[in-house]
Amino acid sequence: MASSVSLKQLSHCFFSNAQTQFKDLKHGWSPRSRYYSTNDTNISIQPIKAAANSPPFPLFQSTKVEESASELEPADPDFYKIGYVRSMRAYGVEFKEGPDGFGVYASKDVEPLRRARMIMEIPLELMLTISQKLPWMFFPDIIPVGHPIFDIINSTDPETDWDLRLACLLLYALDQKDNFWQLYGDFLPSADECTSLLLATEEDLLELQDPNLTSTMREQQERALKFWEKNWHSGVPLKIKRLARDPERFMWAVSIAQSRCISMQMRIGALVQDANMLVPYADMLNHSFQPNCFFHWRFKDRMLEVMINAGQRIRKGDEMTVNYMSPQKNDMFMQRYGFSSSVNPWDVIQFSGNARIHLDSFLSVFNISGLPEEYYHNSRLSNSGDTFVDGAVIAAARTLPTWSDGDVPPMPGMERRAVKELQEECLQMLGEFPTTSKQDQKILDSMPQARRTLAAAIKYRLHRKLFMEKVIQALDIYQERILF
Repeated sequence: MASSVSLKQLSHCFFSNAQTQFKDLKHGWSPRSRYYSTNDTNISIQPIKAAANSPPFPLFQSTKVEESASELEPADPDFYKIGYVRSMRAYGVEFKEGPDGFGVYASKDVEPLRRARMIMEIPLELMLTISQKLPWMFFPDIIPVGHPIFDIINSTDPETDWDLRLACLLLYALDQKDNFWQLYGDFLPSADECTSLLLATEEDLLELQDPNLTSTMREQQERALKFWEKNWHSGVPLKIKRLARDPERFMWAVSIAQSRCISMQMRIGALVQDANMLVPYADMLNHSFQPNCFFHWRFKDRMLEVMINAGQRIRKGDEMTVNYMSPQKNDMFMQRYGFSSSVNPWDVIQFSGNARIHLDSFLSVFNISGLPEEYYHNSRLSNSGDTFVDGAVIAAARTLPTWSDGDVPPMPGMERRAVKELQEECLQMLGEFPTTSKQDQKILDSMPQARRTLAAAIKYRLHRKLFMEKVIQALDIYQERILF
């Protein structure tokens, strides 16, 4: 007769000799905008896709990662001393409030090198992790045998409810006396400081001016609320009830789990596990579509390292950033993190007409080159001071309906007609919005103390309009500069 294995026993896991691959990175504290893949046996930075300007070094870089202490000066441990005593280390950076919220900034100039350099190392013991698939495995193993939180986690859908499980684990850790996360919780943003649309009111959702995104977020809110009602009813034990006495507390935990989670693949002996992780201090890095840092897993001693890109020049005061997700549109950034960007190089406009412009001609006008999924702007070929090309123009190159026939030039008359039709369709889409971009900006300027979720919703619709306006401008320039 086969012996049964308790969930508690299954949850014991020793993450040594782990081989990990970062999949989906998370959002920092401020509403700004990660996705990098690394392999611990052959570390290499992925191509910087859709960069708005060419960096001073090749886009395809070979990253040499040395597993040794950083040559940069240690950061002042006063801010992160609760992690410092547990072997968390930071070098050449400082954690401080910036213009867009909390972030990580360089404390000194860093000259470019041909290898990556470390600015942070965070041990596994400080992280909260839970496997993505059954059997659920946790680290650290802080939940005692028979605790009802196991039943709650077991009731989740294995395919879709990763955020609910991680939220439960976070709430439990925050409730444990002398647990690291109870201390680190003081540095997590409050519900009022979060931009996650899970915390948005119905009024905020309507301000998105995007029926599809509004409907999606209503469904996400309802899903989390039903889960709370099912598991935090009046009859549950006090040790469960106190974790989330009201739905707002649980919604906050889910928003933290979604916006600050790193997903990675781990090998435990012969068992390969995908895990979701909350990584302290690394979650303070904000997003950029042109990041200067990436993540590396030092598997031999279970450390997450934050590395400066090889060949990257850093100036004192520069913000250290990573790319959260790529390629993703603004609506996905809003769903997961609660922010958007007017220069997202992966955003899309859905054109419905038959107009097409010549792809190679459009790319040549703006000095955009690269394969279909790896466009970048060669700023060295542009006129001095030409700053028109940004992520929105890169997105236009990817999203505009085009045709291509090798080096055969387009017929001028037909090309101009196609440009006009595309511009008219953009204007038609802009006219369908209840407000204009100027009105949206005026609203934002008039309410500097607005709720974070309301401001994020207005910025989202503003960024959508600015993107369309940029496409219209790009088509104007295309007509002016193209050689026939």
